[in-house]
Amino acid sequence: MSVATATRPLPYADRVLPLPRTCTFDPDDWQVIARYWYPVATSAEVSGQPLGVTLLDQSLVVYRSGGEIVVADNLCPHRGLLLSLGKATDDGLGIRCAYHGLRFEAQGRCSAIPAHPGNKIPERMHLRSYGVIERYGLVWTCLASLPSDLPQDASIPPVPHWDDTGFQQINCPPIDIAAFAGRQVEGFLDVAHFAFAHEASFSDPGNPTVPDYRPEPTTDGFEARYLSTMGNYPHSTGLKADPDYLWLRHFRLHVPFAASLVVYFPDGGHLSILNAASPVSARRTRLFDARVRDFDTDQPLQDVYDFNLQIFEEDRAMVEAQKPESLPLDPKLEVNIPADRSSVAYRRALRSLGLSRFFTA
Repeated sequence: MSVATATRPLPYADRVLPLPRTCTFDPDDWQVIARYWYPVATSAEVSGQPLGVTLLDQSLVVYRSGGEIVVADNLCPHRGLLLSLGKATDDGLGIRCAYHGLRFEAQGRCSAIPAHPGNKIPERMHLRSYGVIERYGLVWTCLASLPSDLPQDASIPPVPHWDDTGFQQINCPPIDIAAFAGRQVEGFLDVAHFAFAHEASFSDPGNPTVPDYRPEPTTDGFEARYLSTMGNYPHSTGLKADPDYLWLRHFRLHVPFAASLVVYFPDGGHLSILNAASPVSARRTRLFDARVRDFDTDQPLQDVYDFNLQIFEEDRAMVEAQKPESLPLDPKLEVNIPADRSSVAYRRALRSLGLSRFFTA
């Protein structure tokens, strides 16, 4: 199978990126994956108060300045204090450093130095800030982007059916995983683990057979349509899957660390999920979720949150225990079976980006 990403130009390839002070990735690999867009917070988490987050080992501060969301380096240029320790200004237009009260507003620009209110503000006092896009209830950024970049310059993975009539938009709370983002994404794409890893939540342990399926290349990864008799009803509902019904699961992989899944239910309902693995470091991941459904839209969202957490707690137990902790991109380092076609295609797609044959950290 060919991989379409092999000839796809690297986003923002003309920009030189400084490495984080403490980088847990191979530097060359970091330069590649830092040019993609990742969620760093849910929209609901971001207010006028500074929020500290980490993306690819880079400490960031996120806040609202009026109607604009700012993502910037989380260090005051004056004396290096974390800006996430500060607070919102009274007028809601910026944040203040907790140490000397320096004020930062839209695009991370310093607007006040209280010790010298009449002096000109040095250019170096402005924060290094990044492009921001708010989409699917998530705040996305890219360490190679600039605030002036246009939204159409961003390659944000789609959530199928997000804007379709009759679909309920949901953001499950983010989940922290002590594992590499690639391991989590590969687990999301894996169809052979249902019967075993998810026995307590939805699967049938007596139905482990994986029917044949074929990943097909796309411009930023691949898609795979997988038909099987494995149902998708939570055990807690008491619903039983028709043993003759073929459930369609449509997976889409978007390099480097996002994938979506649309599940087609017997009664015509659809569940569409975007799984966006945001790499905090080479060993830690914050998993963001945006999903829609056109059934049970009058039911409590807490039920959705609880079931999603159960599924990903089951997945987390697997990915946090895998060795090596990184994702081996050398095809000879692990043994594959036919059910692993999505995994093989995913690793091939990562190699096509120019990543090392074996992720090391």
